[in-house]
Amino acid sequence: MNIQWYPGHMTKTRRQIEADLKNVDLVAEIVDARIPVSSRNPDIDTLCVGKPRLIVLNRADQADPAMNRLWADKFRSLGYAVLETDAKSGRGIQQFSSMVRQALGEQIARWREKGQVGRPVRAMVVGVPNVGKSTFINKVARKKSAKAGDRPGVTRGKQWVNVDGGLDLLDTPGILWPKFEDDRIGMYLAFTGAVKDEIMDVETLGCHLMSLLALRYPQALMESYKLSQLPGREGEENDISYGYRLLEACAQKRGMRISGGEWDTQRMARTLLDEYRGGKLGRFTLEVPQKQ
Repeated sequence: MNIQWYPGHMTKTRRQIEADLKNVDLVAEIVDARIPVSSRNPDIDTLCVGKPRLIVLNRADQADPAMNRLWADKFRSLGYAVLETDAKSGRGIQQFSSMVRQALGEQIARWREKGQVGRPVRAMVVGVPNVGKSTFINKVARKKSAKAGDRPGVTRGKQWVNVDGGLDLLDTPGILWPKFEDDRIGMYLAFTGAVKDEIMDVETLGCHLMSLLALRYPQALMESYKLSQLPGREGEENDISYGYRLLEACAQKRGMRISGGEWDTQRMARTLLDEYRGGKLGRFTLEVPQKQ
């Protein structure tokens, strides 16, 4: 699937982030722990050169625990501070403020030497759409300050949020980049809801997700849809064809039919995506760290 989605307001957001960087001390990048590569905008690295960085592996409670550890180690090896969180439940959120100050330890010490005692730390929160930035900020601030939603594009303008007397957060709209060089990136972002469903064929997307889960997490897929076994691939069968047969098998288990008696694979694909995004199928990480 060649999925591309770059609305005009994202160009404005990129310029806005670039202009606001001079006003912040650290950049906290919210990443979806299920897809730690695809949910990182490469433009952020380009824009934020020289700024201390914190990677927040959000939705860690929906990701494979073993993979969370590998990804945290990977990002630390690249020089980032790393925090695992689940913004919805609040797990890990309480560590955020101290981690920001820890990452800025040397800078804060220099402020004290200059007599700038009590100067608030300012952190910019960035990430792709629908990665949980606003929910994260609301949990950190312990109040509903930032608009949050379960679809991309809810936050449209920058918002300063005071966490306590010593920490201010700048919430920014979700930003993608103009062209996904790898088709898998667009597809993985679509799996998690970072790309609007309206721009793609949901049934085809469901076929791809079914095929991937059958490959990576077959036992969880069988348990979720009460399948005694997964059908084998037929020769050189591609992901769409194989995924379609899996959708049919799961639709049958759920009793999803359309007029004429055929299995409702369209509805099953929508159900699969909803249950995957809601963490109802299990803890899955779709990307594995590359060895150096």
